[in-house]
Amino acid sequence: MNLDLGYLILAAGKGTRMHSDLPKVLQHVMHKPMLGYVFDSLNASGMHARWTVVGFGADAVRSAFPDETNFVLQEEQLGTGHAVVKAWQNVVESGVRYVCVLNGDTPHVPVDDIVEMACQCRMAGAAMGFLTLQLENPFGYGRVVRSENGLVRNVVEEKDFHPNDFGGQIHEVNSGVYVLAVEACSALLPKIDRNNAQNEFYLTQLISLCAAEGLPVVARPYTGRGRLLGINSPRELVEFEESLRGRIVNELLDSGVIIRKPGAVIVGPDVIIEPGVDITGPCEIYGKTHVQRGAQIASHCWIKDSFLGPCQVKSFSHIEASRIGAGASVGPFARLRPGTDIGERARVGNFVEVKKSTLHAGAKAGHLSYLGDSEIGRDVNIGAGTITCNYDGSRKHRTEIQENAFIGSNTALVAPVVVGAGALVGAGSVVTKNVPAGALCVARARQLNLERKSSNQSHSGE
Repeated sequence: MNLDLGYLILAAGKGTRMHSDLPKVLQHVMHKPMLGYVFDSLNASGMHARWTVVGFGADAVRSAFPDETNFVLQEEQLGTGHAVVKAWQNVVESGVRYVCVLNGDTPHVPVDDIVEMACQCRMAGAAMGFLTLQLENPFGYGRVVRSENGLVRNVVEEKDFHPNDFGGQIHEVNSGVYVLAVEACSALLPKIDRNNAQNEFYLTQLISLCAAEGLPVVARPYTGRGRLLGINSPRELVEFEESLRGRIVNELLDSGVIIRKPGAVIVGPDVIIEPGVDITGPCEIYGKTHVQRGAQIASHCWIKDSFLGPCQVKSFSHIEASRIGAGASVGPFARLRPGTDIGERARVGNFVEVKKSTLHAGAKAGHLSYLGDSEIGRDVNIGAGTITCNYDGSRKHRTEIQENAFIGSNTALVAPVVVGAGALVGAGSVVTKNVPAGALCVARARQLNLERKSSNQSHSGE
């Protein structure tokens, strides 16, 4: 069945109710665009025949997903039916027999239900199928109108729905997930019109067109756990994010991860945390982060796209696109910027910032230092207040400190510069030239102690 089923993702809308300049599908849930969840679900299922309709902010959507190639531009956003028509020729030329139409603002994709619905359509000879939901409060959603014998006659959108016309309120609503039989719907799509309150081409009109032609329609009730309704407002976004956060944390707890204050811990959907890790909230971990067994992460830490071995991360540390080796210690109040590699048993202490640098095994930077574009050798000691001056106003330069060197406090290393193995740099030095291995470097002005006039002398004018 997989070879016969393609996916058409509708991602052209602005999302006015989000009150944002971003396209709605690029709104983030746990630092990941909503549309990314849709792509990930389809990738995991092996469903590769897909097209994405973009419109508002089309260039931004394309840029956010450079690996996606099958984008279809909907220059004017004239409704879901119009979006499908714009992409339909691509669908037909692909040779798929069925296509699932879903919304890019719905992160949860019920792939199994979709495949089963496509099978139902094939067995019933149906022109289309769609998933329905039972909502206590159906306001805002298209109502599913059935005949007395239970067959679907139509879906009526909110602005066109008047309960008195249908014998009262209807609680069965359209989820916005469809399966269309390509051959049958090719003849029906051109018949969709804009004769409705919003003056748009509704894809739901296909249902009434099928009924008029005597073509079966499958309406499959959805009973899964995942949210199947789109995210249309800031409240809905954060509610979905919180439900996803709780599910991820509970799964980690059940797997053997210790999470203290779990209600204050956020772990992104792509993060890997091995059993035996100990995390204390509040804490946020995002992106492609991988945390190995034995790691301890204290409260108030923010981590993204990093690899943590069995190390210790102390409170208030900020870590991005970095690697921390076994037995290393980071923080408190440390910042590791992208490109940082902290070796085994190395230490980055409080108020130390490291960027695009490697600290090899056993190296220490205890406090109040900046190490940028640097190679710090094994067992090097970096004194408090040390700065690598890596930027000359136009280019970045590297600093190399070789193994067992000792850098005294309040030292400025003006790159490019190399401090040799076992060298000692005296406190307060400004190092502008290479320091040979084993040498003592003192690069500071000679101290002068000058006599001062006494306070009486300095004020003796009266």
